[in-house]
Amino acid sequence: MQARATALEKISELRIAEAHFPFSILPFVMKSPSIIALIHGPDQPGLVSRVSSWIFLRGSNIVHADQHEDPEAGIFFQRVEWIPSGPITEEAAGFEKFARDDLGMTAKVALSTDRPKVALFVSKIDHCFHDTILRFRSGEMAGELACILSNHKTLAEEAERYGLPFYHVPVSKETKAEAEDQQLAILQEHATELVVMARYMQVLSDRFLTQAGCPVINIHHSFLPAFAGGKPYHQAHARGVKLIGATAHYATADLDEGPIIHQDVTRINHRNAIPDLVRKGRDLEKSVFAQAIRLHLDHRILVYNYKTVVFD
Repeated sequence: MQARATALEKISELRIAEAHFPFSILPFVMKSPSIIALIHGPDQPGLVSRVSSWIFLRGSNIVHADQHEDPEAGIFFQRVEWIPSGPITEEAAGFEKFARDDLGMTAKVALSTDRPKVALFVSKIDHCFHDTILRFRSGEMAGELACILSNHKTLAEEAERYGLPFYHVPVSKETKAEAEDQQLAILQEHATELVVMARYMQVLSDRFLTQAGCPVINIHHSFLPAFAGGKPYHQAHARGVKLIGATAHYATADLDEGPIIHQDVTRINHRNAIPDLVRKGRDLEKSVFAQAIRLHLDHRILVYNYKTVVFD
């Protein structure tokens, strides 16, 4: 009876917490703040031991560690997350200096309490648009959806219902540079640290990608380069393909050729009509896009040359 009473008390406390904190932030409030480090550089003996010893000697506790070595290039990669024993910002800065000066590694250090601001770019197709917003609202993503930018007004009312700032920036061949200047100003106004393209049917220029000052994640079907252009699922159906998929990657100046973050596929057969392919493809696009955003915001990706190292 005592155990049951204790359990009921804990449930009551949790409900009180839910009343005081929005659901979207509750999972993060209840976790101890941690430091997350992504390091890479020339492989050398004892790296794992030296990293763990630096953390242990400060009385801190490692909660996740994973590493990978590229034997051909001789490059070592590691993601390590730990709960600090002292002031979190000082320990994070100390580790970054240790990795750089003592290990000769490139290090990116973040705090689990960071909530990067995210801008969502969209055109008219809305499946990734709705799915992404709802995942942020439910607390799945370790960031804040700050604004929506679109080259059409189609989803303006939907954005308003979600209570998100919506910016309509028309884009044409003649006004592309001017439109991108407006978009860059909006990103700066919202202090954006990540752009996600939820089926934004425009190519971002090299100038935009450089001046945005933050990563850009794109999602598309995996038929490229075989079925480029309009109606790819119609093209795939006409050719009798047996697999369809989706790809999420970082955007670069080379169209749809940036480092791949996440992919998935599903099988189809002769019984599947074009609407079936479209539905299955959009389901994949939503889940793959969400996973890519989540991996980025959880600091689980290291970009290396033209590919990525993605830690579990």
